[in-house]
Amino acid sequence: MSGDATGTRAGARREFGEGPLARVAALVYSLLVIELLLLAATLPGMVPLVLLDRDASNAPLAVACAIPLGPALSAALYALRKHKGDLTDLKPAAAFWRGYRLNAGGVLRVWVPWLALMAVLSVNLSHARAAAIPGWWVGLLVAFAVASALWMANALVIVSLFAFRTVDVARLAAYLLGRTKSVTLGNLGLLICAAGLVAVASEAVLALASVLFAAFLLRVGRPMIALVTEEFTA
Repeated sequence: MSGDATGTRAGARREFGEGPLARVAALVYSLLVIELLLLAATLPGMVPLVLLDRDASNAPLAVACAIPLGPALSAALYALRKHKGDLTDLKPAAAFWRGYRLNAGGVLRVWVPWLALMAVLSVNLSHARAAAIPGWWVGLLVAFAVASALWMANALVIVSLFAFRTVDVARLAAYLLGRTKSVTLGNLGLLICAAGLVAVASEAVLALASVLFAAFLLRVGRPMIALVTEEFTA
């Protein structure tokens, strides 16, 4: 009897935190914690960004305000990737800050130049009519801006989950735009949703949903992550 009771208790301990309800609770908890940490990490830039007028002349200031977002998103991707879905092993905060420490330098080396490029493009597009820029050239600039944003999405995932040199991250991100077309299309959908949310509401609303954006970015990028793991890591 005592042996059976001991076995039953051991089985119960093994099963605790492994059921569907427990996994959902673990996911919700992790998402909430990571969202709060994302907001905390980006707050110094997000507050002035929300207060800025949507004018092309403010593009350099917007770039400066958005700098903290790159490392924070990378840390969120890292923490979500480490999520195990087990109530007995929930450490989203520790994973977030570990990802922040590991990836901040690498992310900034691709994030800051990309932000600067976006600022230049936004200024040119905003003054296209005043500068009498041809419509076909405006179309090319818009297409280039979208392609660079998709490239940045790939680069953000790669630098967050793998240890590559910056130049290799840039090359892989560009190469995988064509190699993993499903990921590119999925990221395009995320980009459209994010742009629409900002246009309809504000940057603050997007910030409140940033952890969901990171989760979908990670979900969409699974084929790319698997390919990089299989073909480009030992």
